[in-house]
Amino acid sequence: MFHNIGFIGCGNMGSALARAVCASGESVEVRLANRTQAKAEKLAAELGCKAAPTKLIAADCDLIFLAVKPQVMPSLLGEIAPLLRLRHDRFVLVTMAAGLTMESIRSMAGGDYPVIRIMPNTPAAIGEGVVQMCSEGVAESECEDFRRLLRRAGLVDELPEGLIDAASAVSGCGPAFACLFIEALADGGVACGLPRDKAVRYAAQMLAGTARLCLESGDHPGAMKDRVCSPGGTTIQGVRALEKSAFRSAVFEAVTAAYEKSLELKKG
Repeated sequence: MFHNIGFIGCGNMGSALARAVCASGESVEVRLANRTQAKAEKLAAELGCKAAPTKLIAADCDLIFLAVKPQVMPSLLGEIAPLLRLRHDRFVLVTMAAGLTMESIRSMAGGDYPVIRIMPNTPAAIGEGVVQMCSEGVAESECEDFRRLLRRAGLVDELPEGLIDAASAVSGCGPAFACLFIEALADGGVACGLPRDKAVRYAAQMLAGTARLCLESGDHPGAMKDRVCSPGGTTIQGVRALEKSAFRSAVFEAVTAAYEKSLELKKG
């Protein structure tokens, strides 16, 4: 069981996952570090945990979240690698950096340390996220403990590392695509006379409700679409307009473009 959890980086994802861990109900001590320490102190006060220097987290914590951007990872691991080498106790590194494999994290950290790689998304901040995970050198019992720690973030799902980039292109980048759709729906509503605040609320709730219906019913989204499209009705005409504008193709291309960018990042 992990007892001392450290977060190095308190940006959007780091803070979202720290909230999930603090809300997990597990008996753990959480420490937060950030380049701007005042930010870590503010979040720590909000969550009821502790702010700590990066070096203390590297030297002490048995689960270390490396919540920094890919371009920052080499300098961070270069800074803490000497401290990791001095340790004789067991610890696990957690990376969420796009395009960086577990092998590259181990190489930068200077040892064959146990590593968990995750790809979370922003809805994890409210417990409705998706967190894909894979691991190297991590015991199954540790993976179970890890999933339990993050259960308040949303769906935590394991898959091979070779599929992490594809999964991230769907669920990691997807919130941005979904927000574009919500904004466009709301703009359409405003054009038809709806007040802006109501148009946004209706669009967002519709998307949230439809997604929940899809998950809970297990129905194919195409079948769900068909049930809304009455013969000669209004909805099928809207679908026709979307098809004319290659809506599905545009979404298809967005996902594959994000995936291809992840592959580029691996090349450095």
